[in-house]
Amino acid sequence: MTTTPHRADDLGTETLTPDVAPDVTADDLGTGGPTDDDRGGDDSSGGEPPAAAPPAGPGDPTAPDATTDTDPPPRTPPRWVRWIVVPLLILVPLGYVLISADQSRDGGAEQEALAAAKHMLPEVPSQLLRRIYQVPIPDGTVGDAYMETNSWDRSSFYCQFTTSAGGLDTFLAQIGTSRSALTDGEVAISAAQARAAGWSFPAGRAFAGEHLHQVGDKPDHDITVDLNNPEAPVVYVVSTVNFQHGFEGG
Repeated sequence: MTTTPHRADDLGTETLTPDVAPDVTADDLGTGGPTDDDRGGDDSSGGEPPAAAPPAGPGDPTAPDATTDTDPPPRTPPRWVRWIVVPLLILVPLGYVLISADQSRDGGAEQEALAAAKHMLPEVPSQLLRRIYQVPIPDGTVGDAYMETNSWDRSSFYCQFTTSAGGLDTFLAQIGTSRSALTDGEVAISAAQARAAGWSFPAGRAFAGEHLHQVGDKPDHDITVDLNNPEAPVVYVVSTVNFQHGFEGG
């Protein structure tokens, strides 16, 4: 900046005034200092970031609706569905229990009736009875009959059948003996056993018999064979399961 001298006509003194270009504004001159943008914000904030807005309360209309972010409530089934499903859940298992009980009672009653029979049944015994009492009846037999008796300490199985000479050998081998082990003239069936089954062993016939005793709870066998007709021998067997064998070791 330069100064030029001027004269004052009235005062007679010389003053100095600055030479300023006309039509120059402060914006044209510029201050050279930092602006608000350069300072990063308003001076009135003291240089600190603006405070966060408080969370909206439940009564604030600007608050988001919480129900829009959750699943809809579970659907309640109609009343008629409950009236049908609930009784079925109770009655169906109960029906199965009643049917099973009735079948068990019928099966047990049938077995009791067979065991209580005091006479020989003229038929081939079941595989179950033959397996329990270990009486291997051969195929092709005739005149089959059987009876079962039970008591608190033993169960007895009476059986008779007519077979061939080869069938007799097969039966004796499967039961654990042989024809040569039979004692000629011996009736191994006791008098009490013969009365229970209705058997008779008259004198003068060719009988042969043997007692087979097994250790533990396995059945004992009393075997008598009528060899009066060697081609068609008649076999009489009493198989006894003695429940005391397991306790006495006999």
